[in-house]
Amino acid sequence: MAAPPPRIVALGDAALLVDFSDTLDLAVNARIQQLAEAIRRRRVPWISDVVPALGSLALHFDPKHYDLATPPLEAAAALVKDCLGRKLPNLADLARTVDVPVCYDAALGPDLAEVAERCKMTIEEAIRRHCASPHRVLMVGFAPGHPYIGGLDEKLSVPRRATPRPIVIAGSIAIANTQSVVYPFTISGGWNILGRTPLRIFDPGREPPALMAPGDRVQFRAIDRAEFDKLARPT
Repeated sequence: MAAPPPRIVALGDAALLVDFSDTLDLAVNARIQQLAEAIRRRRVPWISDVVPALGSLALHFDPKHYDLATPPLEAAAALVKDCLGRKLPNLADLARTVDVPVCYDAALGPDLAEVAERCKMTIEEAIRRHCASPHRVLMVGFAPGHPYIGGLDEKLSVPRRATPRPIVIAGSIAIANTQSVVYPFTISGGWNILGRTPLRIFDPGREPPALMAPGDRVQFRAIDRAEFDKLARPT
């Protein structure tokens, strides 16, 4: 059965939202990322940015330079319909694999022992399952460079913490429900922290600034504290 067409609505006066689903579906998310790439390849002059999210896609445009004969909603609907009616780019061909070393030391992963206990497994098994999962970046948002990563082993699924932490250190790897995140800055957060990476997830002086992009495959790799400290030293 063919998938239902997305709903397209205004997102303020300079963007449109192409809404596919209000719940997380990995297949739908993959299709959204394929559509995003297809639209980027069209190089539509009135679209300034294409931003895929978990279940939707935002099309940003400059209303002062919008010079089409049809309203933006109609133009976007025609563009989306045409892209979906053609062969979409292969997501596997677009994705990079990002290697993310993680130290699961208790001092850096304060919730790891509790998560393992709640999931009725040893800490070693929890680490193994987290590293073995086929992770994929579903979207980047909430904070600059902040990746939401799907594919978490279902046996590690736990809800968010009842009380968020006011401070979560940059580089912290945390999980909730079916996803992992990597905090790009020291900010507040309510996810369960398993460890920390020494990598800079977001660096405004780097091109591109964000280490991860939607569609990227992520390979978490366990390292010990000595290697973490070595990699974390300023260069």
